[in-house]
Amino acid sequence: MSANKIFFASDFHFGVPDHRTSREREDRVVRWLEQIRHEASEIYLIGDIFDFWFEYEAVIPKGFIRFQGKIAELVDSGIKIYFFKGNHDTWMFDYFKKELGVQIISDELILERNGKRFFLHHGDGLGPGDANYKFLKKIFRSNFCQWLFARIHPNLGVGIATKWSMQSRLQNNKKEEFTDLSKEWLVSYSKDLLLQEHFDFLIFGHRHLPLEIQLGSSKYINLGEWINFNSYAVFDGEKLELRYFEKHSS
Repeated sequence: MSANKIFFASDFHFGVPDHRTSREREDRVVRWLEQIRHEASEIYLIGDIFDFWFEYEAVIPKGFIRFQGKIAELVDSGIKIYFFKGNHDTWMFDYFKKELGVQIISDELILERNGKRFFLHHGDGLGPGDANYKFLKKIFRSNFCQWLFARIHPNLGVGIATKWSMQSRLQNNKKEEFTDLSKEWLVSYSKDLLLQEHFDFLIFGHRHLPLEIQLGSSKYINLGEWINFNSYAVFDGEKLELRYFEKHSS
């Protein structure tokens, strides 16, 4: 089997809502990675892989070892893997690059494959509105904020972050639903972006809802999440489409 396909997924949110269900999800993602390994030349994980992540100088959050081991195995086999920073795991620094060999993407990534242009971004802080979060994102991304958080003992720091994530949509198992295209802020952002330059495919996470929307000659894809949907996208060299792994209803 030729390894020439490109896979995209996002929003695993490892760590929530509890250890048992997070481990079950981790095992599911590992099964998916094993299934696609013989077809994949590249894998893009577009943010919020972890519900919380912070790399202290000599300490990382415990857990998720099966996922990390599978990623290292795939990279060692020659598959290129990219981790995007999401709003939940924006504090990824160099651990995954040094230890696992993945590439870390902080914001957008523009690439061309087989004559097709891709725009990739987790999706947080884009489009109209959400001024409060956009302000907070600048603070969280600042070197001073990162330095300050690193001064907190890991037990306390992870505890604070865990309590914060208790308010998240996925922690409360809120399954997103589509209501109105005009309210899809990432679609609005994509339309504005396409007025400036052409992309064949625009791929995002963050929205937590699998969406595949045609925008003229371009296609918008939202990758959904892996608590309710197990959704991902695959590019076979010509077309890009959403798929579902071991699809189940919650």
